Amino acid sequence: MAEADGQEKTEQASGKKLGEARDKGQVAKSVELNSFAVFSTGLLLVYMTNKFLGNKISLFTYNIFHDLDKLQLRRDLVIEYAIKGSLFFISTCAPIFIGLVVISIIASYGQIGFKFSTEALSPKMSKFNPLSNLKGIFFSSRSFIEVGKSLIKLFIIGLFTYNALKDFVVNSTGLVNYSIDEIVIFMIEASYSLLIKIASVYAIMAFADFAYQKYKFRNDMMMTKVEVKEESKSQDGDPQIKGKIRSAQLKAAKSRMMKEIPKADVVITNPTHFAVALQYDLANDSAPKVIAKGVDALAQRIKKIAVENEVPLHEDRELARALYKMCEVGDEIPGDLFKTVAQILAYIFRLRNEKKRKSIV
Repeated sequence: MAEADGQEKTEQASGKKLGEARDKGQVAKSVELNSFAVFSTGLLLVYMTNKFLGNKISLFTYNIFHDLDKLQLRRDLVIEYAIKGSLFFISTCAPIFIGLVVISIIASYGQIGFKFSTEALSPKMSKFNPLSNLKGIFFSSRSFIEVGKSLIKLFIIGLFTYNALKDFVVNSTGLVNYSIDEIVIFMIEASYSLLIKIASVYAIMAFADFAYQKYKFRNDMMMTKVEVKEESKSQDGDPQIKGKIRSAQLKAAKSRMMKEIPKADVVITNPTHFAVALQYDLANDSAPKVIAKGVDALAQRIKKIAVENEVPLHEDRELARALYKMCEVGDEIPGDLFKTVAQILAYIFRLRNEKKRKSIV
């Protein structure tokens, strides 16, 4: 397994690292697969258009050589033949080249999808350093691997071609008895047969190279545990900083909660541990809602603020526990507790109204 900075790369590459590599133009791509696609497509196009190409070439050759004995080299005549040659090339070969370009694009897209990387095209001064480039060519493991692959490919195709040609040479001994047309047909069929066999061998090597490039890229992109941890920190933030932010947010939320206690209609308490402040606006609320809650020391602070602001305290051990566990600050109380809370609020509102009447009298 590859190692980096003394750390073994045991973790699969993250989506972030793969995305950054893709932005830099680093992808698992097999050049051999593209070459095979171009080679086989070119072979197929030539085979499908061989009659068309033969007729065009024969006609073009006839037009050039049929008056060769009368030909006088003049500047305007040379220009005319140059134009005819260019038009012949465009009308005859250009469609095949366009097909090859299209299949090359399709082959690349099939391997890596569509991704235009400007970073991969941007010039880097290190690329113009002859010493580092020579070192990369002659002393890098990648160069040795690529040279080895080329030699193996050349050996396999050469050996296969030799065996195929040996059979053709044996079969060609009988050509002396053939007519010219039969000899031409034999040569064309032998050539296509040889090219198809070479393409079949090339296909096996191309797909094997594609699998190898995928495997190598996956291994090259693997990460150490330290790299995974550092990336996680960079994405999610330092845990210590996040803890400080969360602590500050809780402190701010607690401060806002304490400011709401004087608006409460009642504070339901467990004598020691729990305190839940409720507010109920008959005109706007469908049910009483929790505006503050706390346990232990925070519960004592809630009770103290309530007493200071003449908010009634009502002791109910079970109700206080239930409200604390079932409701968050800002929530309306659940339906199964509504009747009990409504009775408490009705009693408190009645006492409040009686107090107002006495103060008026």
